Amino acid sequence: MKPSLLIEQLLYEIEQNLTGKLHIEDLASRLNISAVHLQRLFRFIFEETLASYIRSRKLSASLDTLLSSNSSILAIALEYGFEYEQSYIRAFRNEFGITPGALRKSGQIVKITPPLQLFDVNKIFDGITFSPEIVMVPEFYCCGKRHQVKYAESLEVAPKLALDFWLYHRPTVMEEAEPVQSNVYIGLTTFPDPDDMADYNYYLPAIQVPSPTSIPTGYTCEHFPTSLCARFRYVGQHPPYEINREIAAKMYAAIRTINENADIGYQLQLDTIYFERIDVSAYDGEYCEMEWFTPVIEKN
Repeated sequence: MKPSLLIEQLLYEIEQNLTGKLHIEDLASRLNISAVHLQRLFRFIFEETLASYIRSRKLSASLDTLLSSNSSILAIALEYGFEYEQSYIRAFRNEFGITPGALRKSGQIVKITPPLQLFDVNKIFDGITFSPEIVMVPEFYCCGKRHQVKYAESLEVAPKLALDFWLYHRPTVMEEAEPVQSNVYIGLTTFPDPDDMADYNYYLPAIQVPSPTSIPTGYTCEHFPTSLCARFRYVGQHPPYEINREIAAKMYAAIRTINENADIGYQLQLDTIYFERIDVSAYDGEYCEMEWFTPVIEKN
């Protein structure tokens, strides 16, 4: 199932089952995916746990019954799948900062968790991508094989260089440079000085290393400084090593479209340096997860 269809169906199933018990294992079974992979994918996409989201949606839905009926707190708790009145009250207080009984008496306005949804701008090719968060990336070093790539050929060449590095060069770096996370691929793109009018960039397929020392002969160590960055997230229905020209082109087009249409208060520095990050160990046999980072500066 395409990632966008999977997530849309998941969100639909949750909304249709806000009353009664809703088990993640049952959701996963309906969607033909393991519960572990479904929870990890949801957290990667929405940056919250699936269990927390389901609980928040149930509590938000229960407000209508609480405030528009005379049902007892126990009856409402059972209606929305909580086994005990106290467990509902405790979850309610954690969610809204007030107990159900106190809310009935006070008329206080509370903030709910609305249903999540995907928009057309998120859907690309066989994948989905998401508007960026602004994150602080601590400095790191990465070691790999540095290549000079023409702009016109980068979308075609970079995926092939990435696969070649992962299969044939990563073992050498692992043996001699003691990587920080051996299962995490980093593809670092840097640009020559704009005044050089160059028609190429530099691409470094790499893995992270603790320092620029003990680098194998013939390999390059690059430094990414501590930077305020925009982070985009992408999920595709393919293995990590099958990211090709078509997928990359669609993804970068989506990033530029989202950047142009979403006012995030920062300007992406797309012509200086950026990198993609893939935790290969997170691949579940169907869905690939990738993060993409570029430095930003605050807009005036």
